[in-house]
Amino acid sequence: MTSAALPEVSGSFGEKPTLTFPAGAAPADLQVVVLSRGDGELVEAGDEIEVHYLGQSWNGSVFDNSYDRGSSISFPIGVGSVIAGWDEGLVGQQVGSRVLLSIPSHLGYGDRGVPQAGIKGGDTLVFVVDVVGTSS
Repeated sequence: MTSAALPEVSGSFGEKPTLTFPAGAAPADLQVVVLSRGDGELVEAGDEIEVHYLGQSWNGSVFDNSYDRGSSISFPIGVGSVIAGWDEGLVGQQVGSRVLLSIPSHLGYGDRGVPQAGIKGGDTLVFVVDVVGTSS
C-alpha cells in the first residue's frame, strides 16, 4: 500500500511557505516530515515552544499564519493545550527545524471544525511549522 502524497512546500526556514497540494486524498494518519533539520535543543513534552507557522486545510485555503503578523507564538507543547497533532508531531523536534504536519481531523478539530476560521468538520489540516525556540 502506498502512502498518500504530501504537499510540496516552497520557502526556507523563517520565510512564509507556500503549499502545493498533490492530487488525491489526504493521508488518514498523522504525517510528520522534517523539511530542514535544525541543530538546536530538542523539544520535550512540557516545554514552552516558540514557533512560526502556516496552517491550511487540505486543498483548501490558508486559515492562519504567523508570518503575516510578523511575530511568532509560544505555548506549552505535549501537554494537551494545543491540538493533538501538534503535541504528537512537534515533541522531539530540534529548534531550528522546519516541519510539515498533515493532521487528520481526529487529531485536529474533529467533526466540529472551527467554522469561524474556515475549518470544516472532518478537515485534514496541513501546517508548516518553524521551531524557533524552546524553554522548560
